[in-house]
Amino acid sequence: MALFANTMALFANAMALFANAMALFANAMALFADAMALFANALTLQGIAKLNLLRINEILYLADYLL
Repeated sequence: MALFANTMALFANAMALFANAMALFANAMALFADAMALFANALTLQGIAKLNLLRINEILYLADYLL
């Protein structure tokens, strides 16, 4: 009988841990979505930075050419 009681207690603990794991999984998925959004923003900013660098190089080239 004690073995059965221990088994039931362990099962209850396992269910509680499973519920916690599911909550953590939901949080992980939300963080993943945020990370993907930040990655998209980073790619956009990288493109803007490259374009600005090209413009700066063009300005420096023209300034060097005119001097």
